[in-house]
Amino acid sequence: MLWAKRWSVRAAVAAAASLSFACTEVERTSTERFTQTGELIALSGGHAGAVNACITCHGLDGLGDGAGSPRLAGLQIGYLDRQLQAYADGRRQHPQMSWIASQLTPQHRLAVSDYYATMEYQPLPMPKLKPPALYIEGAPERGIPACASCHGILGGGMGPAIPPLGGQPASYLAEQMQQWVHGLRRTDPRDTMIAISQRLAPAEIAALSAYAARLPGDLPSPESPGAFPEEHRVGPRNGVSGPLLHVPESGRATE
Repeated sequence: MLWAKRWSVRAAVAAAASLSFACTEVERTSTERFTQTGELIALSGGHAGAVNACITCHGLDGLGDGAGSPRLAGLQIGYLDRQLQAYADGRRQHPQMSWIASQLTPQHRLAVSDYYATMEYQPLPMPKLKPPALYIEGAPERGIPACASCHGILGGGMGPAIPPLGGQPASYLAEQMQQWVHGLRRTDPRDTMIAISQRLAPAEIAALSAYAARLPGDLPSPESPGAFPEEHRVGPRNGVSGPLLHVPESGRATE
């Protein structure tokens, strides 16, 4: 009888130990999944903490706050990942974003970038406004190429190096131009944007930002062979020389 009781106690202890080990494994696995999932990082902030969750500024839909926080939804994964890395290493400066990026591992930055890149974005309708001459033609005599030569007539950008402008808050675009002006943003290997922005007057920056923000920003799928038409490849940031891009008659905006 005493032997049976001792066996029962030992069995209970062994079972409890086994259960404890199983729970530890489940909890550890759950934690790993939590930090490795881009959506959960966006919702929780990951190792940066809940107060720094991406959604607090960029929204559940990834469209930003309409002011200083940009749209992330639908941007290329490569571009998003590069920007987080730039915040982490100081090439882009923003107190909160620098802290957040530095607390995320490269794998977590890539995961949350993938989450926002695959988020649906509905392009805006083309504005019925006459585009600024600088956006379409640039000012060659001042060394200013057309914005459309790199960012496209629709403001859709080009690949992971040149972001969409369409659908971004005008105030955010203007702020980034000021960052370029003062050399506080250095994510362009050739410093092309620094050179361009420093040749623009404040009123020109405001006008270009206001117009670009209203563009559709419809970026073709990078998997498509025809995603980037030849005319979008001509520009100072890809080492290819060629004529400045002009709006074809069929695509000209109306007054």
